Amino acid sequence: MAVNKKVPLRKCVATGEMLPKKSLIRVVRSKEGEVSVDVTGKKPGRGAYVSKTEAVVDIARKKNILDRQLDVKVPDEIYEELLTLIRRESIV
Repeated sequence: MAVNKKVPLRKCVATGEMLPKKSLIRVVRSKEGEVSVDVTGKKPGRGAYVSKTEAVVDIARKKNILDRQLDVKVPDEIYEELLTLIRRESIV
C-alpha cells in the first residue's frame, strides 16, 4: 500500500490561494530588516510566499503586499529578482 506523503501547502500573499510550497517563492525579512529571495525555503526570518507567475509578482508590487506582510519597504531589486527567477524557470 502506497503511503501518500503530505504535500506542504503555503498561502500566496497576493492571491490568497493555498498552493504546494514548491510552486511558490519565499521572500524573507531577516532580524536586521534585510529582505532577500529565499530559493531554498530555509532561511531564518519572517517569510512571505508568492506564486511563481509574473502577473502575481506584479500584483504584489502594485499593491505593496510584500511590504505589508514583512513590515518593511521591499526594494525593487527583490521584485526584479523574483521575475528573473520565474522567467528562468519557465525556460527550463
